[in-house]
Amino acid sequence: MGYYNSPEPKKKRGGYFASSFSGLLAGALLIGVVLPEFTDSEAAANNEPETVQTESDLQGTTDIVTTDITEMVEKTSDAVVGVTNLQTAQQNPFVPASQAESKEAGTGSGVVYKKDGDWAYIVTNNHVVEGAESVRVTLADGTEIDAEVLGTDVWTDLAVLKVASDEIGTVVEFGDSSKLQPGEPAIAIGNPLGLQFSGSVTVGVISGTERLVPIDVNQDGREDWQAEVLQTDAAINPGNSGGALINSQGQLIGINSMKIAQDAVEGIGLAIPINVAIPIIEDLESKGAVERPSLGVAILDLAEVPREYQESELKLPGDVTGGIVVNEVAPGSGADKAGIRQFDVIVELDGEAVNSVQELRQHLYTETEVGDTLKAKAYRDGKLMEFEIELTESL
Repeated sequence: MGYYNSPEPKKKRGGYFASSFSGLLAGALLIGVVLPEFTDSEAAANNEPETVQTESDLQGTTDIVTTDITEMVEKTSDAVVGVTNLQTAQQNPFVPASQAESKEAGTGSGVVYKKDGDWAYIVTNNHVVEGAESVRVTLADGTEIDAEVLGTDVWTDLAVLKVASDEIGTVVEFGDSSKLQPGEPAIAIGNPLGLQFSGSVTVGVISGTERLVPIDVNQDGREDWQAEVLQTDAAINPGNSGGALINSQGQLIGINSMKIAQDAVEGIGLAIPINVAIPIIEDLESKGAVERPSLGVAILDLAEVPREYQESELKLPGDVTGGIVVNEVAPGSGADKAGIRQFDVIVELDGEAVNSVQELRQHLYTETEVGDTLKAKAYRDGKLMEFEIELTESL
């Protein structure tokens, strides 16, 4: 699985235009050669005069086709923007640092969700702007404006940008992702392969809701988190990251984020449900970070401790096979005040068994808030003990 935020090298459009024009000529020749032969034969068989359609007749048969999808796209597409991550290229030792230029390090998409006075706010993916020294936003009409990164969150892969509002016209309307059902229409809007294909639209359905996808946040080869996502078969390609997934009412129901990158997999696109994203967006906009509860301990999975040490050092009963080992306790933290010590093995939180660090994070980040009191059970020297820990804000 992988994140996508870097475009492929841009190709010149001349070849594409030439091939398309040749195709049109070939089509015109086929119409001019095949169709007259058919109409002449048919007219002769029926002793009817030949009827020839003029160019004006053909033009008169062309209508503008409007559907629910085109209406929803027209309503929403101007709220979807391009996001360019700019970073200074590797410094040439013979060029002064003051003359170094920022270059495009990657591109993605974003969605304008709010306009308030002089400012407008855009949600995108964390990985789209990660490492950026500056960020540029490209509007649907091609206008480029500078953006400020207000905050990012690696756990949910979300980021919020702020731009001047004078060029912003369309703001997306939030939908309700909790009401989605498999089979509902889903429309993805974004910039696949970068700004070369800006404003691209793909259509599909909601394939699944409340999917849990393992994420390796720090790229150490181990799963750190399980992200809740929507699954859709609307095509989501490199550059779509941060773009909009909308419903048949033109409401934003998800932020396109990931795609399973396997040759054997087709039609599986993933998006962050908007109901999951909204509280993160609010925190990033107002505080620059997401407020999450913390125990105040450094921990590791019990599975990482060799079995002989589990018995000799931790003195765990033989039937205990999962849990979290406390490696360090921060002075003055909730865990410290509750009496948690180094090498305690936490096995239960609020009545639910926890077998790994990932399960502990899922419980803390999704089911508790700063200030809550958490009930924990932990083994110490072979004895099961109970603790009440007041959760503080993570640092």
